[in-house]
Amino acid sequence: MIQRKQSIWLLIAALLNAGVFYFDLYRYHNVLTGTTPIAPTNLNVSNHYPSLLIAMVMTALPFITIFMFGNRKRQIRMSFASILAILSFTSMMLWRVTNLGRLTPPPTSGNYWIGAILPVIALVFIIMAMVAIRKDEKLVKSADRLR
Repeated sequence: MIQRKQSIWLLIAALLNAGVFYFDLYRYHNVLTGTTPIAPTNLNVSNHYPSLLIAMVMTALPFITIFMFGNRKRQIRMSFASILAILSFTSMMLWRVTNLGRLTPPPTSGNYWIGAILPVIALVFIIMAMVAIRKDEKLVKSADRLR
């Protein structure tokens, strides 16, 4: 059913994943000459095409999974694919941040921003949805045995 707990968890995960399009992932400062810092530079999803594609996939998968309530095994597989998309997005983001040291001049300081944390929180909600889907699957199997 669409009113189950896993639908809420998957919707929250999709909304959190959509937040990476709005918030920055990383902000860093450069010093060009002397000690005058320039304005902070933002690392966004829209600046890197592969990150943009993976972010679109990791946002769409949980939302699509909500409407596959008739096939719980497919819902679990789609949730697992969402987890893989989030992990690949996170690893690509970390790779981009570690490669900032190759810039000329290298950044002097930087901080992870809200957009870097949102996929991790979404990962927790997807795992909670998978647990709820498996509980539903066990409930249906036990009801079939009673017939």
